Amino acid sequence: MTGAEPEVLVQTKGRLGHLRLNRPKTINALTLSMVDTIAETLERWAEDDSVETIVLTGAGERGLCSGGDIRTLYDATTTGDYEHAETFWRREYALNALIADYPKPYVAVMDGVVMGGGVGVSAHGSHRIVTERTSVGMPEVTIGYTPDVGTSIILSRSPDELGTYAALTGTRLGAADSIAVGLADTSVPSDRIDELLQRLADEPVDTAIQSVADDPAPEPGLDAAHIARAFDHDDVESIIAALEESGDQRSLDALGRAAPFSLAVTLRALRNAQSFDRVQESLEQDLTLSLALIRRPDFREGVRAAVIDKDRNPTWQPDSLAGVDPTDVDAAFERDTDRRPLANRREVG
Repeated sequence: MTGAEPEVLVQTKGRLGHLRLNRPKTINALTLSMVDTIAETLERWAEDDSVETIVLTGAGERGLCSGGDIRTLYDATTTGDYEHAETFWRREYALNALIADYPKPYVAVMDGVVMGGGVGVSAHGSHRIVTERTSVGMPEVTIGYTPDVGTSIILSRSPDELGTYAALTGTRLGAADSIAVGLADTSVPSDRIDELLQRLADEPVDTAIQSVADDPAPEPGLDAAHIARAFDHDDVESIIAALEESGDQRSLDALGRAAPFSLAVTLRALRNAQSFDRVQESLEQDLTLSLALIRRPDFREGVRAAVIDKDRNPTWQPDSLAGVDPTDVDAAFERDTDRRPLANRREVG
């Protein structure tokens, strides 16, 4: 009788180091042990001259990664075990920082579903590959949380407020829109992924990718001009007013499904990130917000409605933007001065 397969498959072939997330039944949702394995392997390969390029893929046909294992976080916070949540986020965010600063080409194959933490292990890479099956999303506002894993620095720099739109609406992005928002670089047909992996093992990274990339690239579907007009505001109420004036009911419905407090926090986080110079600053802000939001009832209620009971009918506190207290929003951004900063590398303690 053989044991269970590892949650991350690690192998080398030629010049390539290959990390394969291996929890296909959960669309490769990230656990703490997976985060540690990826970080430890990347640190080892950074010093290994035989490994010239890294590639990240996901097992199964459904996607690269559906995000962090929020059920485990829900269980921990429901029992008041906030230390577990902080440990997970510290190590996950340290991994995101490691990927952002990695000294070798890091290729993320964002085929299929890529959500939340899956964006964190892909969008900070040097080469982000999407396919015609790609569906990228940051739907955290719909579970009483906020887009994290260092994405605010990317989304805040998206042209035409596309990143603001993606963060506040939780819209799923296809290949072309993911590139337009700044979460990906190149589109490759899904039936050429195996060829891409073989070429990455034999050829320089840019040569390998260019040899299989779509030509021409797919056209974005987002209405950039409309989004720029509607989402170029520093408060959610003004965004909603602009959407009502334009008659964009789809976006209004998306905002209506989100936790009002999460919307206010997320918009401020994006505006703050416009002044950030490094992903590390975005991740430090994420840790502050994460530790604040898991102590609020919206996170547990949001996960309950989406994952536990699956009734998709959360009761938010407050239940409207009018009820959001600006002093509570301010408090969510207040960093505990006794809290140690994030590590640049994996943190064990």
